[in-house]
Amino acid sequence: MQILILGSAAGGGFPQWNCHCANCKGLRQGTIKATARTQSSIAVSPDGKNWVLINASPDIRQQINQSPQLWPEQGARGTKIRGAILTDSQIDHTTGLLTLREGLPLDIYCTDVVHEDLSAAFPLFNMLTHWRGGLTYQQIGTDHRHSFTVGGVAGIEFYPVVLESNAPPYSRYRDKVVAGNNIGLKIVDKNTGKYLFYLPGIVQTNPLVDEMLSEATCVLMDGTLWLDDEMIAQGVGSKLGSEMGHLPVNGEFGSVALLNRFNIERKILIHINNTNPILNEESSQHQFVLDNGVEIATDGMEITI
Repeated sequence: MQILILGSAAGGGFPQWNCHCANCKGLRQGTIKATARTQSSIAVSPDGKNWVLINASPDIRQQINQSPQLWPEQGARGTKIRGAILTDSQIDHTTGLLTLREGLPLDIYCTDVVHEDLSAAFPLFNMLTHWRGGLTYQQIGTDHRHSFTVGGVAGIEFYPVVLESNAPPYSRYRDKVVAGNNIGLKIVDKNTGKYLFYLPGIVQTNPLVDEMLSEATCVLMDGTLWLDDEMIAQGVGSKLGSEMGHLPVNGEFGSVALLNRFNIERKILIHINNTNPILNEESSQHQFVLDNGVEIATDGMEITI
C-alpha cells in the first residue's frame, strides 16, 4: 500500500498568511531552518493508479498539482482519485471539495454526523449539486469492527475508529461530542494484513485507540501543538489545544509519550500547527521528537507498507 502525504500542517498551513509568530516570521525571512507546509490531507493507493483521498484541504489544488502520482494519464480530463473519505467536518478537511467541483461527481465517505454538518451548517453537499450532481454521500458507521471499501479501489479496507476530539465551531455538536464527529482510520492492505492508523485529531487516548496502536505498522498522529497552552502563550489564540480537540506533542500524556508505548515500525506526526517549535529543524523540540524515534511529516512524503 502506498501512502502519500499531500499536506502536513494544521489549519492555516505554514506559514499562515496572517501570522507573524516566530516560526512564520523566521521562515519568511530565512532566519530559521524550516520547510513550508500545506494543510493536512493524505492519499492512499494499493497500486499507484487508483487513489483514495482522505480529507480535502483548502490547498488541494496545489497538492494535486505537485503530486505526479495523482495526475491523469489519458483523455482530455480525468483523475486517479476514486473517492474521498472525511474524518470530520472541519473547514481544514472539507473546503477542498469546492476546488474539486470540476471533477464531480465524487463519492464522499463520511459518518452521518459529518454529513449532517456538511448539509446544514456548512452545506457543501447542497452547494455542489449544481456541478454534475455533486457529491455522492456514502455513509460509513462508527463501529471499528465493520470495514468499508471505496469503489474502484481494490485491496484496501478501511475501519472507522471513533476518537475523542471536538466538532467544528459551526456544528451543533460543538463541545457536545457524539460518536462520528471525529474518526481515525485503520487502513489495511488486504494482501499483507499490515495497516496504517491515521488520526490527525485526537485529544486523549482510550482502550480502543491503544489497541489500534499496538498492532499498527505505521501511525500518522496528531502533532498540532507542542504544549497545550501554546497558542495562548504566543499571543495568537485564546484556547487550549485540548479545547480544540488536540493533545500536545510533549509531556507525560503527549503524542510522543503515547507512541513510545508501542512497537510501531514508523511513527509520524502530522497536522502540525504553525506555532509548534518542532517546525524549526534546529530547535531542541524538533530534536527531541527525532531522538524518540518519531518522524515529522512533510508535504510529499511517500510511505510504503
